[in-house]
Amino acid sequence: MKRLIERSRSVGEVLRWVTQNPGKVSASHYPIALHKLGQLLQQQQGQAVLNGESRGPGHVLEQPEFQALSQAIVSGCAKFDNFSIVNCLYAAAALGLPGESALVRVLEDESRSRLGRFNQKDVSMVFSSEANNKALEAIFSSQLFYENRQERFIRSMAEWLPRKAENLTPYTMALIAKYVARHRLREPRLLDTIATFLLKRGEQLDSKVIQKLVFPFSRMNYRPANHGELFPKLEVILEQKAGSSPLATVNILMSMFQLSHFPQSVLHQVFSPAFITNVMSSPYALIVRRYLSLLDAAVELEFRDYSGPRLDPRYRVLMFEHALTADEANRKYSYKGLVAEALRQLVGEECYRQDEVLPPGYCTGTAHRAGAARASTASLCVAAHPHRPSADFLLWINRSGTVLPLSRVPVMAKSPAAPATTSAAALALRSSVLALASDLQDFAPVVLSVNDKWHYCQNSDILVGSRAMRDRHLRLLGYSLVQV
Repeated sequence: MKRLIERSRSVGEVLRWVTQNPGKVSASHYPIALHKLGQLLQQQQGQAVLNGESRGPGHVLEQPEFQALSQAIVSGCAKFDNFSIVNCLYAAAALGLPGESALVRVLEDESRSRLGRFNQKDVSMVFSSEANNKALEAIFSSQLFYENRQERFIRSMAEWLPRKAENLTPYTMALIAKYVARHRLREPRLLDTIATFLLKRGEQLDSKVIQKLVFPFSRMNYRPANHGELFPKLEVILEQKAGSSPLATVNILMSMFQLSHFPQSVLHQVFSPAFITNVMSSPYALIVRRYLSLLDAAVELEFRDYSGPRLDPRYRVLMFEHALTADEANRKYSYKGLVAEALRQLVGEECYRQDEVLPPGYCTGTAHRAGAARASTASLCVAAHPHRPSADFLLWINRSGTVLPLSRVPVMAKSPAAPATTSAAALALRSSVLALASDLQDFAPVVLSVNDKWHYCQNSDILVGSRAMRDRHLRLLGYSLVQV
């Protein structure tokens, strides 16, 4: 039957084979028939255009034989395998069947009920076929789908999303943004579409939704094409809604800071006593304090023109107290072990420090060794990443390439100092680093940065936003960075 369908030369021939031989037709034959119908109709339409005629597929879809084919699929699809279900849906979309048709509705419902059992190829084809919010929400909420990435699907989504974005709900767009961020997809068409959606609807959204839509921009270190309009509008929205969700507010600010945009008026609010008091009485007080501490350090280093209120030193906390579980899981995928072994053989273990916390609170590794010292001279807490510390090494090297044994580095470079209590802490810290280098006869602190694949946008040499900001700050503090 498969061969007969594929060799058919007309729409009528395909329909006759399928409808007149029901006993010989299995589930796998239906998508083949639908695809063949699509090919033949496309050929007919092409010939009609050449002849100056206008002919759509409607006349075929209304034929009794096609209606019988559709009814057979509707009646039997619950028994179809996943591949046949998805292929039927894909072929129905290619045929131009309306979303409200019985065939499409039943196939969509059956697809949604099976999402947990679909493989990634199946889900990609479902996305190519469906265009309504309910179906997309089901797909993007699927854990199997969320955790996997497929290039063909991404290309399809980049083509599809700009045309359909206006019809999507904020919840659906937020799920898409989450997927984009999860897989570090620096695809301008996707990111610019999210930005356009946010620009048009931002005033109607609450802060928690806005933070989900903004996050992909900082994650991918990408300023959308409309940032000149979008960022000022976000500032206005944040001014109005800053107190309604403090955690969402600081998350949005963090995204803007990573893109080197510093909204002064919003900073006045988040560093105000009223905002801080509100935060301290909330269940997420610690995480907001950590982010505020990070923002305060970024202001000190990058926003020298700011003259408004700053975070009270009493509320400054370190972003990371210990290694995160995720970092231990990623250790086996990192090149860090190879770099450590190479350094051990080249310069010796006494000449470098691994898994170190550098001022002002940057963690240079995925975990702290037992007894490892912190080379911190202030309690400002600029974090390498809100979810994953970086994997680096610290050495002292002079211009000729000589590496200084750490036993000769003064204690102030190895041990934490008292908490900083002045707003000029970062400037003093930078001065101390430079002075220390001078005292060590031209030896300077060097961070050997091991950038693994998760530190970059997908298929790109562009660092994710948090990593890029971390590098900017370390350079401003007087460290030399060598990327590996």
